Amino acid sequence: MTAEYSAHHLQVLEGLEAVRKRPGMYIGSNGSPGLMHCLWEIIDNAVDEAVAGNGSKIDIILHPDGSVEVHDRGRGIPVDVEPRTGLTGVEVVFTNLHAGGKFGGGSYAASGGLHGVGASVVNALSERLDVEVDRGGKVYAMSFRRGEPGIFTDAGEKQPDAPFTPFQDNSELRVIGKAPRGVTGTRIRYWADRQIFTKDAAFQLAELETRARQTAFLVPGLELVVRDERASHAAAPEDGADAVEAVNETSYHYEGGIAEFVEYLATDAPVTDTWRVQGEGTFKETVPVLQPDGHMVATEVERVCEVDIALRWGTGYETITRSFVNIIATPKGGTHQQGFEQEMLKVLRAQVEQNARRLKAGNDKLEKDDVLAGLTAVLTVNVPEPQFEGQTKEVLGTPAVRTIVAQVVRKALGERFSSTKRDDKNQASMLLDKIVAEMKARVSARAHKETQRRKNALESSSLPAKLVDCRSTDVAQTELFIVEGDSALGTAKHARTSEYQALLPIRGKILNVQKASVSDMLSNVECASIIQVIGAGSGRSFDLSTARYGKIILMSDADVDGAHIRTLLLTLFYRYMRPLIEDGRVFAAVPPLHRVIVMNPGSKPNETIYTYSEGELHSLLAKLRKQNKRWHEPIQRYKGLGEMDAEQLASTTMDRSGRLLRRVRMEDAEAAGRVFELLMGNEVAPRREFIIDSSDRLAREAIDA
Repeated sequence: MTAEYSAHHLQVLEGLEAVRKRPGMYIGSNGSPGLMHCLWEIIDNAVDEAVAGNGSKIDIILHPDGSVEVHDRGRGIPVDVEPRTGLTGVEVVFTNLHAGGKFGGGSYAASGGLHGVGASVVNALSERLDVEVDRGGKVYAMSFRRGEPGIFTDAGEKQPDAPFTPFQDNSELRVIGKAPRGVTGTRIRYWADRQIFTKDAAFQLAELETRARQTAFLVPGLELVVRDERASHAAAPEDGADAVEAVNETSYHYEGGIAEFVEYLATDAPVTDTWRVQGEGTFKETVPVLQPDGHMVATEVERVCEVDIALRWGTGYETITRSFVNIIATPKGGTHQQGFEQEMLKVLRAQVEQNARRLKAGNDKLEKDDVLAGLTAVLTVNVPEPQFEGQTKEVLGTPAVRTIVAQVVRKALGERFSSTKRDDKNQASMLLDKIVAEMKARVSARAHKETQRRKNALESSSLPAKLVDCRSTDVAQTELFIVEGDSALGTAKHARTSEYQALLPIRGKILNVQKASVSDMLSNVECASIIQVIGAGSGRSFDLSTARYGKIILMSDADVDGAHIRTLLLTLFYRYMRPLIEDGRVFAAVPPLHRVIVMNPGSKPNETIYTYSEGELHSLLAKLRKQNKRWHEPIQRYKGLGEMDAEQLASTTMDRSGRLLRRVRMEDAEAAGRVFELLMGNEVAPRREFIIDSSDRLAREAIDA
């Protein structure tokens, strides 16, 4: 570092150098999310072709060698020479930033690709990329190494480290075969560059399948096939006999569009049918338009924005909203979502005011959360050249879209509420009843919270008598152990550190709240005690900042019943105190299964070793046999926490210096919700089917019988 700073200190990164130097600017990160974003760029290009009416099938293949391949049946990347650069269309697309067919040239009416950097960024961040194009009865091919075109000399299967010869003077788009008449499309296979991406970055199959399913809903008639060949490579025996069976292939194809998407997303019983809101509007904007002579001229153009929304309300209080612009997901919303939510609130406020006497709404006003409670909605807009915030396209910024979406929603909902059809009137009436009930619950919860805050210290002694509280009031340090049974409680009292560890015993299996109503849950003694002790409320009124403990630790026996109790408790937390899980404050204690006393020779004291699974026990015993060490028989098998003495429970399960905790995470709340509904919900048939299909994976020796 020097104090001098002059022009010779400046660096000018040209071409794809900027992408390799600062990949986060283009793909967000160099971990798994960035790796997946590169894949989205290639898939989205294929989807844009399908949306434009070219091709109805896309294959996505995860190869065993870490590469990924995307095959579409679109028109194929242009293979003729682009006049300004003198390069073929294939090379322009993969080597030049801000080059493509989506800058208003008429190739695409509305597309997800806007910036012309997607394919070239993927190429720059790939150790190797191969592209094949079927077009005009021929198969064209080109290869790149870290963005540079050239030729790989492969002896057999393609490898990223194969000898590579870059082109010196002129690039060559090779013709490697003939394509059947009328067949067009593009095949892209690439190996992510491990110089750029972290070692643990990997393609996430679940995320890929979710995205493929979502796209199939958004583009009715399009089939997306996801094929994961990695497992077959890892699991296949030496003779390869079972390799084919291990391949994971799933096809996604839906004809119902976003209405079917809403039905898939919704998890609660319906209050309304799925309503479809469609319309369009126009707006003008001044944008630079590329002229035939290559110059950009500011021109006022008229845009058409198409709006398509599917929505329904259910009996729950959770909100599931998915918004898209030209098939691209906008998880952080934008102007289209703002217009949708704001106008829906205005329309429903007006309806409540008109029916205030019947609804007994009083003078309180609806808020956005009241309207969104129980709503499942999919919002899509198609806009030529939309303005996104950054290459990751998570937020739509085009201002005029807000007004157009609001106009479409206002007109469609107005017609729905003024309809004279009996079914429409019944659904509108039930919807107004629901959102007014949500409003009253919110007002009541706020009043209750204010009352609680006004209580003095003497009135706070209404906690359950069975709570064994800790002395510390520092929430960051305190821990609440929810203990199975009074016998374990007795031992835990002596094992705990009373300064910061509190104990709450529960009797056996609590209420299954996935099936029960809110009133049943609150009237259940065990559930009510847990909510009361944590002190942050429940449901929509849950306030994480008022929770009395920094960690909630579920401490149940290491047997089948203990696992069932833990599942029931997690269901309670997931349904009514979800912010605790989202904040990473819910844990499961991991008590040991076995206690092995190793006998040492002479006067040396015996050694006590705890194991936490059958596999770990067998491994330990094998190790001891090799060392010619003996142990006491029989080996103690803990069937419950009550079988430990206080010292053992403290050292293995409660003492911070030696215990093991499993944090309950919720990386994908949507997937977690489906699992809870499958295992704990009202629908018996899917659960029976799951049990039958999964029975062959059951380890019978793990059952404590």
